Amino acid sequence: MPLAPFRLAPWFSPRPWGSRNLLPWFDLTVPERCEPIGEAWLTSKDCVIESGPHRGLTLGRVAASHSRELLGAVGEHDYPLLLKFIFPKEKLSVQVHPDDAMARTVGQLRGKTECWYCVEAAPGAAVALGLKPGVTDKSIRDAVRHDTLEQLLKWVPVTAGDMVFVDAGTVHAIAPGVVLLETQQQSDITYRLYDYGRDRELHVDLALQAMRLTTQAGKVKPQPLDGGSSASKQNGGTRLIHQRYFTVDRFDLAAGSTRSIAPAEAPLTLIALTGDVTLHTSGTEPVLLGHCQAVVMPPQQSGEICELRARNAGGDATVICAAPGAAAPVAQ
Repeated sequence: MPLAPFRLAPWFSPRPWGSRNLLPWFDLTVPERCEPIGEAWLTSKDCVIESGPHRGLTLGRVAASHSRELLGAVGEHDYPLLLKFIFPKEKLSVQVHPDDAMARTVGQLRGKTECWYCVEAAPGAAVALGLKPGVTDKSIRDAVRHDTLEQLLKWVPVTAGDMVFVDAGTVHAIAPGVVLLETQQQSDITYRLYDYGRDRELHVDLALQAMRLTTQAGKVKPQPLDGGSSASKQNGGTRLIHQRYFTVDRFDLAAGSTRSIAPAEAPLTLIALTGDVTLHTSGTEPVLLGHCQAVVMPPQQSGEICELRARNAGGDATVICAAPGAAAPVAQ
């Protein structure tokens, strides 16, 4: 029996570089006695379902007990994508993630390729993607010892609306002044090269093994999904990125309008960044897309109704839709 779409409660991850005030994204403040929040995980296995018949269960439990209905053509053992917000108030560590091949040598199911959609950026905000020409393993080790590793990184300015691809094997870092919505393989393998003197473990040998001097990392140019029609400009869709592991689209809905989504053979993750939006599918109750929360739409059959509706009371809306890379294009 097909699964109905459902909404997930976020799971908040404390990090030493995080924020104590997550407004306006989440109504959450963190007292001084607690570690600040660095990330809000939206599709973690530990996220609890808060709508529909599986209310109260975790995403991981439903993925295990209803794998065919939830995962469809993906054929994975768990939900394939992790979406999360990143809230840096201080610099993150300089780090690198392994690709699938290396991850399997250390007993993990998959590596970690990711992308960042910049939802907020202060003037001068930047991220680091890759190393400057001529950098060697020895120069990296020397820089780690002498606290100069930042000088070897290629820094890229970012503004709100940018999409950045972070290929596995890319040495990278995030500076303060941004809020990012990350879409990544469902993996948490991180090898730290440098951590600004924080009391956390470094993984220099593994990081050097995982890194590649040349990757596909960089900004991605958005592509319109609807051509140049006047209707699409008012209620348009934009392909932010299409890579091997994920496709991420943005839908901009005028207040009171409706947007169709093509049924896919894999699950879709929907997040309303702004507006008051509901998801309607055939034979199920509508699901409210809570502000910055994830709604999972399991695979739908061809011909079924799949619509986003922006209610008048909430004004214009922006919805992010992420699909595993194997899924068909998700917009109509």
